[in-house]
Amino acid sequence: MNNNLTPKDLMISRYEAFKKEDWKYIAQTSIHQTQNELQNSPSLQWLRLEVLDFHDNTVEFKAYYKAESSIDVLHEKSTFVKVDNQWKYESGVLYKAEIQRNELCPCGSKKKFKKCCKT
Repeated sequence: MNNNLTPKDLMISRYEAFKKEDWKYIAQTSIHQTQNELQNSPSLQWLRLEVLDFHDNTVEFKAYYKAESSIDVLHEKSTFVKVDNQWKYESGVLYKAEIQRNELCPCGSKKKFKKCCKT
């Protein structure tokens, strides 16, 4: 792992690892998550990441995903800690979030959500 990663960089790299289902990397960059635990999580198709805010050791983001036939959003404020001079994911606070009808659809179609993937 790269020691020069900021919490924001690490959060983005973890998102990319979730897309690839690279459970080993996600476990290595976490304080509490284990590879076995992660491998049993539901399979999701990650569509888009939006970093909303970042300060010191926190990163707030929205990650859009597809589960079966519906598209949804995960809104979280993640906290990171330094362990042996490397940032690691410690915990996150989830916020209630939903995709607004007039937002661009996370699927990438460039249509409004209400005219595209809203079920």
